[in-house]
Amino acid sequence: MRILLYNPDNGVTRNFMPHLWMFLLKSLTPAGHEVVLIDGNAQPMDEEGIARFVLEQNIALVGIGAMTRMIAKAYRMADAIRAVGVPVVMGGPHVTEMADEALGRSGGPRHADAVALGEADETWPRIVDDAAKNALKDTYAPVDAFGQERKPSLQSYPAIPWDTIDLDQFNVVPKMFYPMLQKIGAGWGTFRIIPVESGRGCPYGCEFCTVTGFFGDSIRFRTNESVVNELLLLKARMRSERGQIAVFFIDDNFAINVKRTKSLLRDIIAANAQVHWVAQISANLLRDEELVDLIAAAGGKWIFIGMESIDPANLKDVNKGFNKPGEYAAVLERLAQRNVFAITSFIFGMDNDTVGVADRTLKEIRTWPPGLPIFGLLTPLPATPLYKRLEAAGRLTRPKHWQEFIPFAMAHTPLKMTIPEAHAEVKRGWAKSYSPDAIADAVTSVAHKPLGYRVNILISRLCFRGIYFPQMGRFAWAKTIAENRRTILGLIKEALRGRRVRVPDPPSPYPQGKLSPS
Repeated sequence: MRILLYNPDNGVTRNFMPHLWMFLLKSLTPAGHEVVLIDGNAQPMDEEGIARFVLEQNIALVGIGAMTRMIAKAYRMADAIRAVGVPVVMGGPHVTEMADEALGRSGGPRHADAVALGEADETWPRIVDDAAKNALKDTYAPVDAFGQERKPSLQSYPAIPWDTIDLDQFNVVPKMFYPMLQKIGAGWGTFRIIPVESGRGCPYGCEFCTVTGFFGDSIRFRTNESVVNELLLLKARMRSERGQIAVFFIDDNFAINVKRTKSLLRDIIAANAQVHWVAQISANLLRDEELVDLIAAAGGKWIFIGMESIDPANLKDVNKGFNKPGEYAAVLERLAQRNVFAITSFIFGMDNDTVGVADRTLKEIRTWPPGLPIFGLLTPLPATPLYKRLEAAGRLTRPKHWQEFIPFAMAHTPLKMTIPEAHAEVKRGWAKSYSPDAIADAVTSVAHKPLGYRVNILISRLCFRGIYFPQMGRFAWAKTIAENRRTILGLIKEALRGRRVRVPDPPSPYPQGKLSPS
């Protein structure tokens, strides 16, 4: 049986990174079946295109995973596939919480033949076997003999064959840049972001987050050996193909158990398994100097920090009081001293936010080492404590906002601002952080650093600008480059003057779908 695993795009921005679930399920598929992977962010498709693909490729089963912001597209694609007679199974956090919606039990159309609830490590082989027998059940859930939900252990983690998987569709280097980048050498004609997990679960339970509800509040880890072996495999492939690779540790909080994280990082260093990587870590855990030393020594280049707000009252409201805004500057300086960048995430539209929150936040950001600030709006995702609180208070303006995804648009009424005012604050945050002047200032502020370091800041800022101001075509990229020509030409002239140039570190990936680690 031929199986297609498909992850939809959200129709707005392209992802810098494929989703791990596809590779994991491919590794867990019983022998005798062939699995094809398509990530819509890397290989765009519409409904007609995917229907034609499954027929031409003789696909007998399609698995679709999608986050809430992608679910409308996922449903449309599933409908098109089912219309040509191919069964669809859907899974992920949204479908787990809204199974009746996917199965057509809540008054709307049916989109899936079956749904996988929770983590599908255990249920996927059963789903494949049932599909092969034309005996799919409506729901599959990982439960024990007593009917209680069972979380899979990660101790016997399947080996993902990164040495043989076709990764061509996940090369993030635009084709128009191939000739130029190939001349740089060091394999810059290809650059792939590879998702790797070392653990699952989060005990924090932030009000707006789906992680604790889906993965649970107890942390499960892979063995250090299995993570190290996976990094070594990726490193070997990078060398054999003379390409560039970076790892995104998708753990919702990579350092949630600091002792274990230090152990893993030491093992990475001991095995010479360092590759450039990015991970999500809470600010409170980065107080530890030894941890930050090990992050840098083990290949860490970017740390994604869900700061959310500079207002302690906001953080307390969403059950994230362990974040201390007074510590943000010291945390970022600690990383910068070790040449580790920070991706700092902020949420506007919280209950204590008022007009001017963007400028107040930007004022703080300007006092920190340069990094990559990103801004979003407080979003009530289904089944989260936030959704339930806003629903009970009658504050939801679009109770089923996921049925029509609108980027950077609120689905509830803020307490101290209007919805248009909140939208304007987010737009101001992006515009002020990624204007040509802001990018130039960020590069200039690290003039004391090697040229490669500054090139990294420039490339990353230009890429992250596309999260809010999409740059998915040649014209959009040409315009962006023209607007930033002074900064770009300045670095080129410096290189041509004969100063030693280091090959820049890889630009960081945009962590799609989750703007704030718990």
